[in-house]
Amino acid sequence: MPHIYYGDPFPRFSRREVEILAENGADFIEFGVPFSDPIADGSTFQEACQRALENDITPEDCIRGIEKLREDGLSIPIIVTSYYNILYAYGMEDFLERLNEAGAQGIIVPDIPIEEVNSLAKAGRKKDIHVILQATPKTSKNRERKIINTTSGFLYIVNFEGVTGTRRSIPNSTIDMINKVKNLSHMPLMAGFGVSTKNHAKSLVSAGVDGVITGSALRKIYGKDLNNPKETLSDIAEFARQMKKGCEEGYEKRTL
Repeated sequence: MPHIYYGDPFPRFSRREVEILAENGADFIEFGVPFSDPIADGSTFQEACQRALENDITPEDCIRGIEKLREDGLSIPIIVTSYYNILYAYGMEDFLERLNEAGAQGIIVPDIPIEEVNSLAKAGRKKDIHVILQATPKTSKNRERKIINTTSGFLYIVNFEGVTGTRRSIPNSTIDMINKVKNLSHMPLMAGFGVSTKNHAKSLVSAGVDGVITGSALRKIYGKDLNNPKETLSDIAEFARQMKKGCEEGYEKRTL
């Protein structure tokens, strides 16, 4: 599941990027709504948000972007990422209803804690939008159980303490967490934060997750030429193919 922030460096490129990713192996798209204080994101995505906001990208622009992608034939699921301020200002149920109408299937709200998520989860069920929660290797057992029992669609495993961004390797604590969660639940698992290479994808899927989430690595590819990012689309396509291959090899290793 590649993660993009819509409107960086401009909307038409974001839509074409999503199409290229889908054509080259992406099974889901994580569609980020730019926000001024993305506290779960590292510098790469902070800069992406800032550029999109400087382009006057609004939440409604993002919803229209999803609608346009659906009109143009994109069929894979779209999972929206938005910080809670946006839902609060827009109106939580209205926002989820608009996402459903536009063709999104789920939402990730990184800054809402499990203690505050009940109304959002209830609204998600009402509006047919999966509310996807996150857990980390540092999450307590009690909180972890609550998160597993509340999340819808899949559980997002955060590989690292801290924020998004590329890393060299996947820590053993993540592998341990995958094993622990699989003993507690049959909920599908997706792992993100720091996933940037084929080998990362292979090791995580072979350890038991059902898929991986990658974002900052994509931004670094098209960031090589922000004035003409379409020139990087072939590199983005190859990156997507390699990540998909890593997932497939990881699954094959798991089933041997």
